[in-house]
Amino acid sequence: MKLRYIITAVLLMTISFHVNAQIAGKWSIEKANKWYAEHPWINGANFIPSTAINQLEMWQASSFDPKTIDRELGWAEGIGFNTMRVYLHSLAYKQDPKGFKSRIDQYLSIAEKHHIQTIFVFFDDCWNKIGLIGKQPAPKPGIHNSGWVQDPGDPAYKETDNFPALETYVKDVMGHFSKDKRILLWDLYNEPGNSGKLDSSLPLLTKVFQWAREVNPDQPISAGVWRWDFEKFNAFQILNSDIITYHDYEAPEWHKRALQVLKTHGRPMICTEYMARTNNSTFANSMPMLQKENIGAINWGLVSGKTNTIYAWDKPIKDGAQPEVWFHDIFWPNGTPYRKEETDLIKKLNNK
Repeated sequence: MKLRYIITAVLLMTISFHVNAQIAGKWSIEKANKWYAEHPWINGANFIPSTAINQLEMWQASSFDPKTIDRELGWAEGIGFNTMRVYLHSLAYKQDPKGFKSRIDQYLSIAEKHHIQTIFVFFDDCWNKIGLIGKQPAPKPGIHNSGWVQDPGDPAYKETDNFPALETYVKDVMGHFSKDKRILLWDLYNEPGNSGKLDSSLPLLTKVFQWAREVNPDQPISAGVWRWDFEKFNAFQILNSDIITYHDYEAPEWHKRALQVLKTHGRPMICTEYMARTNNSTFANSMPMLQKENIGAINWGLVSGKTNTIYAWDKPIKDGAQPEVWFHDIFWPNGTPYRKEETDLIKKLNNK
């Protein structure tokens, strides 16, 4: 595993696939670094309110919950977080384009009140294959992200007849907010190729970068590297991202090797997913390292809730009992820190 990691990390710098894969419009290194220097150290969490099981429950009009969003972003502000990474969903847009954009605007206003900028995510290859508009299922006891849904879903992601509607979605939403300073960055595709899709996600990944470049927003665009042996994806994503983003849930010695390789590209970096306690990826051993390296730090997640991300990916607890150690998340639903020493550390790193 570790030898493969080292070999594939080297491939990130040497692979020849990327020569013909760059889409016009990428920011220069100088522009990207100037943009990064204008921000304080970026840190925060992947956010979904505790009352939502998935992206659809967060964004549909019938279940949009600004009161909970306001309360929970207040807790994030209290420990010094300044950035949230938030998933959108094309089905919520399809159901109600105007209302969907209005709710995004409402969310952004709440986040701005708490001095928080947002990274929005468009597409996602993780978890359940098909999402349905309407009332969402109840969580399955003890199962991590039991109700999270892919976007645009499977097989929809590879059916090119769907691409025109997806293009409309991306361009309408991004175009509407393309100059909005409340948005930090557009994350175009979460973990492309996950859920066994492999290279079959590359056409949609390529398209969403093309659509984003045609919009040409004021904010940078990116798609995070997440699996080190996905050579085609890694090359394409790094070659076309203004800011390098990546995921790493490994122990710090392996995480550091990843960031050392990625830093060779000379671009600002944000780790958009980390912190899985039972994988030895913790606030104590990873967040100070990221700050020292001047790399943004966005952990998963914020408040324990319907997503069940206190449970590990592959270790369900069928009766829904509390795990011995929480996998993700920082706060109980009432705002009490899971581990006060963690929130104390986060405050210290943020000079709170």
